[in-house]
Amino acid sequence: MKAEDIQACLARGFPEARVTVADSTGTGDHFAVAIVSPAFEGKTLVERHQLVYAALATLMPQIHALQLRTTTPDERDR
Repeated sequence: MKAEDIQACLARGFPEARVTVADSTGTGDHFAVAIVSPAFEGKTLVERHQLVYAALATLMPQIHALQLRTTTPDERDR
């Protein structure tokens, strides 16, 4: 899998977000993802990650490791 596949999937799930995806190891199954989205406002860390996992549901079987950084626009600016 390519980082671009994850990027596209998350862009569909979080259209108002800024999404950055990197292949952590170059093997196509370990990724680091940073998402800045107003959709995370008022959500706990677990709830934020659940939203991301739901958006990536079809791709998750191909992902071995996923590092997530989920912030709101206000948190990013701090």
